[in-house]
Amino acid sequence: MSMIDPRLLDILVCPLTKTRLRYDEAAQELVSDAAGLAYPVRDGVPIMLVEEARELPQS
Repeated sequence: MSMIDPRLLDILVCPLTKTRLRYDEAAQELVSDAAGLAYPVRDGVPIMLVEEARELPQS
């Protein structure tokens, strides 16, 4: 599994809500709790497209 550079996490935001993201290493996703979306990380590269994001289950 690849790790996301912490400096990258400091500057990346959700393209929809412009809020901070958290990295889910097990799922290899960047999660936007505000938008309820998880953006995939493929080969260490975050795919920051809303169309590629997975909707998170409502809680």
